[in-house]
Amino acid sequence: MTDTPDWSAARAPDLAAFEALAETAFARLPEAFRRLCQGVVIRVEDFPDEETLDEMGCESEFDLLGLFRGTGLAQGGGAASLATGQFPNMVWLYRRPLLDYWAEHDEMLGHLVTHVLVHEIGHHFGLSDADMARIEAQAE
Repeated sequence: MTDTPDWSAARAPDLAAFEALAETAFARLPEAFRRLCQGVVIRVEDFPDEETLDEMGCESEFDLLGLFRGTGLAQGGGAASLATGQFPNMVWLYRRPLLDYWAEHDEMLGHLVTHVLVHEIGHHFGLSDADMARIEAQAE
């Protein structure tokens, strides 16, 4: 007999569980990095909306795992520079595309969420791929 886990009662994480997973991933990022993220809002949705899919040139609602929207620090953005009526900088994580990607690859879900979160926040800071890889490694 093998030690195969019993998945018969397992369910995919719902939006609330995914938000908790994103919060945990964010909390594990280096403290200096998190401090710089002040004012960045992290949202979890099942899928991107149609406008976003069109804007990003996606062929399917499963093509986009996450998205940064706002004015990055590299472009002079940040919590202190919000103009009246301007939305805060936001990172969107898309639950269903992330779950689909996870199901097709040999990667832990928490690692995948951390990777996408760091990548999208990295856009806010204008970081290189090497910078983002280093931050992600520090979170593990």
